[in-house]
Amino acid sequence: MKVIHNDQQAFYDEMYHENHSLRAHYKSFGELIKTSSAKKLSHLQYSADKAQMAMGMTFNVYHDKAGQEKILHLDIIPRIIPGNEWLVLENGLKQRIEALNLFLHDIYNDQKIFKDNIIPKELILGSKDFLEPCIGFTPPKGIWCHITGTDLVRDKDGDFYVLEDNLRCPSGVSYMLESREIIKRAFPELFNKLGVRPVSDYSTKLLDMLQFLSDKAKPVIGVLTPGVYNSAYFEHSYLAQQMGAELVSGQDLLVVDKKVYMQTTKGLEQIDVLYRRIDDTFLDPLAFNPDSMLGVPGLFDAYKAGNIALANAPGTGVADDKAVYAYVPRIIKYYLNQEPILKNVPTYLCREEKDRKYVLENIADLVVKETNAAGGYGMLIGPKSDETEHEKFRKLIKANPTNYIAQPTLSLSTVPSIIDNKAIEGRHVDLRPYILYGKDIEVIPGALTRVALKKGSLVVNSSQGGGSKDTWVLY
Repeated sequence: MKVIHNDQQAFYDEMYHENHSLRAHYKSFGELIKTSSAKKLSHLQYSADKAQMAMGMTFNVYHDKAGQEKILHLDIIPRIIPGNEWLVLENGLKQRIEALNLFLHDIYNDQKIFKDNIIPKELILGSKDFLEPCIGFTPPKGIWCHITGTDLVRDKDGDFYVLEDNLRCPSGVSYMLESREIIKRAFPELFNKLGVRPVSDYSTKLLDMLQFLSDKAKPVIGVLTPGVYNSAYFEHSYLAQQMGAELVSGQDLLVVDKKVYMQTTKGLEQIDVLYRRIDDTFLDPLAFNPDSMLGVPGLFDAYKAGNIALANAPGTGVADDKAVYAYVPRIIKYYLNQEPILKNVPTYLCREEKDRKYVLENIADLVVKETNAAGGYGMLIGPKSDETEHEKFRKLIKANPTNYIAQPTLSLSTVPSIIDNKAIEGRHVDLRPYILYGKDIEVIPGALTRVALKKGSLVVNSSQGGGSKDTWVLY
């Protein structure tokens, strides 16, 4: 199959050097591609697609009028990361999560960071994700962000940058786990030869972390799902099944005397820990959104009474705010007295006059993001947009500057991908490692690599037509 090389002056190619020679950690895989026929590679890709459908690895796109389930296309060429590079990412992510957890506890309790003028008080208290009912509360074991999926990108300089912190209900880990099983079967000998670190014990580690949150010897664990029509329902059911946990919806639960019970055929059974996949304000109609049909009335009172643990803790969403992201380097320095190991993407806060002026004048060269949007929505990629779209976003920023940030357009590294079963050509990728915070902070040695399947596209979100790759972290 023909390999088409991108302009490597503009992008960092994860597999090839600028002279088109293979990087050391990709040599074995590159040689395999050279010696494999186009027919064989096409067959492997076809088999991977069929395996995904057979496993039920599908998701719904809410704005898709057809309403049909789709697979998150898995490209069979993996992203390979050498052990020394991963060690830097691992240390940087642990540092970041530790600092963000301290930040969350502080803003809901002593609020020292406001008093010391490290971050504007109004930025936090004015966020729709800052939950006043959480003020004065300490979650079980003092942990707020139990499961995090941090988005990273590699720029043309070869360095990794943190793009987003996802501390609420990060999705995609089931695709990482199932993709590994598919790709491992496609290249079994090479997988063993390279010494790829395993991710198959994630569900065990997740269960251990959830059990750690309870003081009971054998706590009952539940996965709280919005239901079968949620875009990530496959993941909810998959993780519950892998952990041997109960998969429950709000209709299955009720609160009696500030304790949470699951309705079973044998009667009521108390649940001790909920891994919730429902947004904060939908958890309890009595405490938050009164119109929520997904949550459990009285759940938050049971939580405050210490009768149930919730992962992630309600209130973590404020640390996901893209405006707060700009302050994370200062947050790390403030709480840990350390310099950040991982870089932030330079960020302009439209709420600040100087930054806003710069963004309005240079919008054609920037990526503009709505601070509370996700999934690739509420976003403008300046160089890929026309003047009409530029002007639209200028008006939006002027009308509500607090709601927007802007960043330089990163080039995003590329990984060769099979295109239309005809050629192998680089496509832009990001990286979402998963971090568990229980007794210790642990970074899973693998990640969901999301890939923009359209040529030249920088949008990797599945809801916007992106796909995925297996991520091989070497020892």
